[in-house]
Amino acid sequence: MPYIPEVDDYVQWVKDNHTIEGWVYFKSSEYITIEMNVTPKHPEDLPYGTHHRNERTLVVCYPGSWKQLRYIKSRQDKYDEK
Repeated sequence: MPYIPEVDDYVQWVKDNHTIEGWVYFKSSEYITIEMNVTPKHPEDLPYGTHHRNERTLVVCYPGSWKQLRYIKSRQDKYDEK
């Protein structure tokens, strides 16, 4: 049975000679996003834009590529970064 990614799964995506690793941040029937990096916003930027306190680097992965994903683990608490 093929792996079907879920939000809060930690995955590795081996594509060509590159490995992308991170948390599944969003899932729809059309794609998932993998959160590769999170950095705090500069304090001067916080009053502008959205209410989010962090910048995120997300990579889109379409269902045709899900077979290239390797499940590592899941987290129970979305604030668990490990």
